[in-house]
Amino acid sequence: MLADYKTTFAALELRLDKIQSAVTGHGQRLDSLESHAELQAQRIQALEERCVALAESNAKLTARAIDLKSRSRRNNIRIIGIPESVEGPKPTSFFAELLAEVLGDQILQSPPELDRAHRALTAKPQPGSRPRPVILRLHRYQIKELIIREARKRRGKLQYQGSPIQIFEDYTPEVAEERAKYRAVMAELYNLALRPALLFPARLPITLESGAKKRFSSPEEATTFAAKYQQTPGPI
Repeated sequence: MLADYKTTFAALELRLDKIQSAVTGHGQRLDSLESHAELQAQRIQALEERCVALAESNAKLTARAIDLKSRSRRNNIRIIGIPESVEGPKPTSFFAELLAEVLGDQILQSPPELDRAHRALTAKPQPGSRPRPVILRLHRYQIKELIIREARKRRGKLQYQGSPIQIFEDYTPEVAEERAKYRAVMAELYNLALRPALLFPARLPITLESGAKKRFSSPEEATTFAAKYQQTPGPI
C-alpha cells in the first residue's frame, strides 16, 4: 500500500512539475508580450507625435501657399455679367475701355493699363447661359483699389449696355470660401446699421453708433455679438 502511495505521489509530482513548467513558460511569454506591447506603444506614440508635427507643418505650408496665391492676385479684379465674346480679339483693350466707360471719367480719366484680361478658365457656356466671369490684372495696384472702392459704393448700380454687372476682388477659392461664411451675419449687421466691412482674408470689423470699433475673427463670434446687440443695443 505504501508503494502505491509513493507511486501516486511521484505521478502527482511529475504532473506538478509539468504544470509548473507550463506556468513558467506562459509567464515568459506574457513578459515577452508585455515587452512587445510596450515597444509598439512607444512606436505608436512616436508616430502620433510625428503625425501632429506633420499636420502642423502641412497647415503652415497650406497657409503659405494660399497667401502666395492671394498675393499673386493682388492686382486682379473679377467682373460678373459681361456677355460672352463681346471683347473680340483684343480683350485687354476692350476691358480697359469698358472700365473707363462704366465708372466714368470722374473716377478713371483714361482707360487703365491692364497686364492681362481673360475669362475664367471653364468651358464656354451654352447660348443663354450665365457668362463666365472676366478676370483682369491691373498694372497699378492703386488703380485696382480705386476701382474696387468705387464698385463697393455703387453696388447694385453698375451697368454695361443696360445690364447689371458686378466688380469684385479676385480671391483664391480658399479665401472666397472663408469670406462666404460671413454673408448671413453681415446682412444682419447691415440691418443693425453697424457698418460691417470684410477685410482680407476673412476678418470682420464693425463700427458702433458711438464710433467705437470691434473686430471679429470668425462668423460665429460675429453672430453671437449681433444676437446680444439686438437684445440690448448699445455698448457690449
